[in-house]
Amino acid sequence: MTTTPPASRIAELRRRSRRPALAPAPPGAVSLAMGEPDFPTPPTVVQAAVSALREGYTHYADQRGLRELRAALAARLPERPGGAWDADDVLVTHGATAALAAVVLATVGPGDRVVVPEPAYSLYADLVVLAGGTVDFVPLAPDLHWDLDALAAALPGATTMIFSNPSNPTGIVHRREELEALGKLLDGTDVTVVSDEAYHRLTYPGHEPTSALEIESLRERTVYVQTFSKTYAMTGWRVGYLTGPREVLDAAAQVHRTWNGSLNTAVQHAALAALDLPDGVVGAMADRYRQRRDLVVGRLSGVPGLHLVPPEGAFYGFLRYDADRPSEVVARELAASQVLVRAGAEYGPSGEGHLRISFAASEDDLWVGLERIVRYFAEARS
Repeated sequence: MTTTPPASRIAELRRRSRRPALAPAPPGAVSLAMGEPDFPTPPTVVQAAVSALREGYTHYADQRGLRELRAALAARLPERPGGAWDADDVLVTHGATAALAAVVLATVGPGDRVVVPEPAYSLYADLVVLAGGTVDFVPLAPDLHWDLDALAAALPGATTMIFSNPSNPTGIVHRREELEALGKLLDGTDVTVVSDEAYHRLTYPGHEPTSALEIESLRERTVYVQTFSKTYAMTGWRVGYLTGPREVLDAAAQVHRTWNGSLNTAVQHAALAALDLPDGVVGAMADRYRQRRDLVVGRLSGVPGLHLVPPEGAFYGFLRYDADRPSEVVARELAASQVLVRAGAEYGPSGEGHLRISFAASEDDLWVGLERIVRYFAEARS
């Protein structure tokens, strides 16, 4: 367990703010760095937005989201005993980013301690520090699943735990038994669980997705965060949503209303159209990701000095390397070798010595990028 004092984390935030944004790939380079589907948004979704604009949906929407969209989302949430979800249980947000910000800023205050299993999406820790809280980084087990003993030591006295499932950056899918074990660890506590499930439709054979909302011992304490970005290739549309305990939902809605306001009305009509897409549309994209995942695993398996836990979900591989070089240095040198990746150190202390590779890129780019990565490390060993 690594406790990060607020002052040092603020210094890290300042350092990150000075880091240049990931630049577009220069001529001849390929990017395996972006966590963005390379597929176009399905045409019927685009047409729904166009039609909404032409039909006059150009004014403010309900601050919590169009009621018909919230009702449609509620109907798709995992069943819960004792009553169905309804529109009032859902808040529509400016992407999952705004959903996470609204929850953290509504529930975390100065001095609150938040547990983040890491490596983890860097936004979680950034938001906790912005809210005045303290981040407790808890390293994962060697297989990149939770170290339950480490979590058991970290959770007493915490106010919140934040994680993604499937995971960015590791590509791990946390199993039902892991979630049930977490529920037991939290029994008798007031810890809020924030479960970011943005990649829930992107899992691979043998790795069945389980939502925290499906776990009885977690359901009443879980804030479920979701987005249209990954499932429907709608990153630029910025449509997210959340549900959770009513008092948390109401507080998050107030933060979102204050900081963001209501979401673009026509875009919400597009989101409704996305929910009506045939399963085959999403399934076809998921199949392509599976093929790319197999390509990555096949090419990197057995390469001296490189170690990859096969991704179980999402579209990332978290590649460990033996070379004695900081991951930011390796990422810069790989960029000079015309392949862009993300430095593992961006995702927490345990991310050092790793690179995040995205396979939300074309098969051609993957082949070229992987060959350049393998060549770079072969030269580093020679």
